[in-house]
Amino acid sequence: MADAASQTYDVVIIGGGPGGYNAAIRAGQLGLKAALVEKRSTLGGTCLNVGCMPSKALLHASELYEAANNEFAGIGIDVKPKLNLAQMHKAKDDSVEALTKGIEFLMKKNKVDVVKGFGRIAGQGKVEVEAEGGAKTTLETKNIVIATGSEPTPLPGVDFEDGKVIDSTGALFLPKVPKHLIVIGAGVIGLELGSVWRRLGAQVTVVEFLDKVGAGMDGEVATAFQRGLTKQGMTFRMGTKVTGAKTSKDGVELTLEPAQKSENGGGEAETLKGDVVLVAIGRRPYTAGLGLETVGVTPDQRGFIANDHFKTSAPGVWVIGDVTHGPMLAHKAEEDAVAVIELIAGKPGHVDYDLVPSVIYTGPEVAWVGKTEEALKAAGVNYKKGKFPFAANSRAKINHETEGFVKVLADAATDKVLGVHIYGPQAGELIGEACMTMAFGGASEDVARTCHPHPTRSEAFRQAAMGVEGWTMQA
Repeated sequence: MADAASQTYDVVIIGGGPGGYNAAIRAGQLGLKAALVEKRSTLGGTCLNVGCMPSKALLHASELYEAANNEFAGIGIDVKPKLNLAQMHKAKDDSVEALTKGIEFLMKKNKVDVVKGFGRIAGQGKVEVEAEGGAKTTLETKNIVIATGSEPTPLPGVDFEDGKVIDSTGALFLPKVPKHLIVIGAGVIGLELGSVWRRLGAQVTVVEFLDKVGAGMDGEVATAFQRGLTKQGMTFRMGTKVTGAKTSKDGVELTLEPAQKSENGGGEAETLKGDVVLVAIGRRPYTAGLGLETVGVTPDQRGFIANDHFKTSAPGVWVIGDVTHGPMLAHKAEEDAVAVIELIAGKPGHVDYDLVPSVIYTGPEVAWVGKTEEALKAAGVNYKKGKFPFAANSRAKINHETEGFVKVLADAATDKVLGVHIYGPQAGELIGEACMTMAFGGASEDVARTCHPHPTRSEAFRQAAMGVEGWTMQA
């Protein structure tokens, strides 16, 4: 951008993902002169380009495909579906393109200068941007916001290889359905993408180091969730460590051993063969080549940049999203974005990470916000529990989607809602009501005495809230 170097910005944001582009929008709304630096040719970061959005497109399409194969006949729709994977990928890519163009429009609407290229800090108040052709531009700014996000965490001993050992991005673009997909990691990414390819016809085996799925999930929900996925056809190898991988023409052979060996050394190493392996053990902050040393900022041992109300240790340098502490979620980055820009503009800004919901977009979905039962017990909190099964919810029954339940945890003395955990249809949509309730310090009785439309899945949340005080009416 030719004129970018000729002016001083109020804020330069490095990274055009959900954190970065929302920070840019808020800056424009508040009258700050802002520039957004992005190394990709399109805005939206991992989430829009190779994460949240394309994965949801494949989840939706694969759910419809499975319904057409297994459910339509039972409700009077006779069809014989045929998978057109190329068209499924095209529909996904078209949706992503429309979304990224939408972000470009929002930048123009809010008078944000978009500077394409690799951005690095070049000292206090300076951001150097190297364009694809090698040309460099230096932006002068009063504030720098680091919003560089994260990247897939590699697994030692298991090297990535196109089409055979892949990360989450590779799993979005497989040109054919694998016969046997092995997923390393039973977290959000592994379970979502594993469920996509299982619906499309792959045998799916999930190998997990821990003894339960969905790290951070309430234990009762995790047990029910894994049982549900197993009924759908996924195989789980829990408490298992992957120590190596060999690729060949036929696919990949993993070496496995128990995560915890017994005292007598039991638990022999074994092998597991598949034609594709998805490594989904988590994500790590992306700070490579960012120039942090030029302003005296050093990431911690895990690679995160520490912050105090989004301020780094360097004056005028701020950090948000996956690259700093807190849940590594797109919507958390969006909240950080609003808060940091409002602080820069002299307004109050704050994010309560206890109220950031988590969602796994499998079928059924899992969603939760607040404390788990395990956390409350560990903290010695006296709590009450209300639980309601979707099998007793009218809308869920009529739609043949009765798997799962809603659980509400409330303080035994004050009735304040401390946590809500949902495993069932549209859980990701339902959890918003729980977030709102908790944001206002609401009690379970507030939910229980609020009229909900009938018949809807949301009534399951109300009935679970009634259950906290023991007056569930529909089960």
